[in-house]
Amino acid sequence: MSAVTGQGHVFWEDLAVGDALRGPGVTVTDSHLVQWAGLTGDWVSLHLDENHAREAGFAGRIAHGPLSMSLSLGLLTQTGIFGNVQAWLGLDEVRATAPVLIGDTVHPEAEVAAARSTSKPDRGIWTLAYRTVNQRGETVMTFSSSFMVRRRPEGGER
Repeated sequence: MSAVTGQGHVFWEDLAVGDALRGPGVTVTDSHLVQWAGLTGDWVSLHLDENHAREAGFAGRIAHGPLSMSLSLGLLTQTGIFGNVQAWLGLDEVRATAPVLIGDTVHPEAEVAAARSTSKPDRGIWTLAYRTVNQRGETVMTFSSSFMVRRRPEGGER
C-alpha cells in the first residue's frame, strides 16, 4: 500500500527559521460568505448586504476576517508539510490589513519564524508567520500560528 500524499513526510527538522512556503490560491465567492455565515452564525451585514457594505464605504460585500484567516490556514495544508503535526497550538497577532471582496483570489504565504525543541525528544514546535495575499500582491491579513510537530525518528531516513 502506498503512502497518502502529503502525510508524514515532513518532520520538524525539515524546516528551519527563514524557510518560506506558499500555498495555492482560491477565488472568494458569494457561496463562501453565505456558507461561512451559516456555519458560524456571523450574519453581519458587511458580509451579506451589498447596499450596506457600499454605504459603509466598501466596494461591495467583504469576506469575514476569520474566513480569510481560515482559508490561509487550510490552503497552506495543501503544501503537504502538516502530515506530522501532532497539535495546533494556536494563533497570535491576527491583523486584517485590507478587505477581501467577492471575486478576489487569495493565497497564503508563510515563513518559519521560530523552530524550537520541546522537553520531549520526539517533537518540536514550529511558529509560522502568515500573510494572506490577494491577486494584486496586496497583503490582506497577517497572523502567526504554532504547531507541535513530530521529530524524525532516530535512524529515520531523510
